[in-house]
Amino acid sequence: MKVQALERASAGRETPEDVCAEQSVAEPDARPPELLSGPRAAGELGLRRGEFARAVQLGLVRPGPRAAGGAARFTRAELDRVRAGEGYPGALRERVETVAGADAGARALGTGPSRFTRLARCGHLTPVGYRINRYRAVVWLYLAAELREFAAREPGMLSGAAPPEDREMMEAKADLRPRRGGGRPVGGVLSRTGEDRAGAGAGGPAPRGGGRGGPPAAAGPRGGGGPRHVGLLLRRTADPWERAAVLASVLPEQQVRQAVPDPAERIVLAALAPPPPYGHPQVPAAAAVAGRLLLAEPPDEVHWYRTSLDFALTGARGRRNSTGERGQSNSTGERGPT
Repeated sequence: MKVQALERASAGRETPEDVCAEQSVAEPDARPPELLSGPRAAGELGLRRGEFARAVQLGLVRPGPRAAGGAARFTRAELDRVRAGEGYPGALRERVETVAGADAGARALGTGPSRFTRLARCGHLTPVGYRINRYRAVVWLYLAAELREFAAREPGMLSGAAPPEDREMMEAKADLRPRRGGGRPVGGVLSRTGEDRAGAGAGGPAPRGGGRGGPPAAAGPRGGGGPRHVGLLLRRTADPWERAAVLASVLPEQQVRQAVPDPAERIVLAALAPPPPYGHPQVPAAAAVAGRLLLAEPPDEVHWYRTSLDFALTGARGRRNSTGERGQSNSTGERGPT
């Protein structure tokens, strides 16, 4: 294109200024966008580390291309978009504010801790995360804004007798929080968590054998849909191999081996597997407790994820991307075996 433009200019049909103008249009600046690390992006947005991680989890801040080591990076254009949002930064902080446990959640909801625990266990309230306290008990985290919205939308649930279906679930010691919030029940139902001890605080050790022995809760949250954490991860990518990796990450290893017999495909899925949610403990004893929240165990739930993984793999294996390779992941740049 440069040669053709110069030939036209030498023939007198264009001036040198025309050539420069044409080059500026035909050859835009190809410099890659500036990419910022997570801590730097959080600082520029005026968010604490936990607030920023929650904003990314909820899709309020969209990550850009990953670094070579897999760490998330963020474009300056994305930070400008977030800063241009209405009510920034206060509105953004309100959307990512969390409360931990039944006592704090009850205060945000305007009810008592016991009722809050029942609403959460029966699936009316959806956790957004968790942490493990020093007694290795699970303490669920809730978005404060969602609790306030629930209180305004369902004032009748904050007083009066529990509905019959809730009473049945509580008698069976069922607990939908793991399935709705991103973890899974341990052995069908979760052993008593820190927030279950309403009124006693989350500081004491969990009673032995408490909260177990009931039948498993129904798969998935009321009204359909999947666990919140998995759903948020799936919403953040359209890459078929990444979506398959999200589904594989919640299945036991034996199920993954049965669904993906090809070792090369399992390597691709392992490379694309999402990291644990923010706040996942590093201490081995606590990590072992939290790790059980991340895997499906009840047969109906395992079957649901296994079926979803099979469907996702069918699309990933048959997808033809822009390079013409079949089954290639845009994230790894490697061709998934077919």
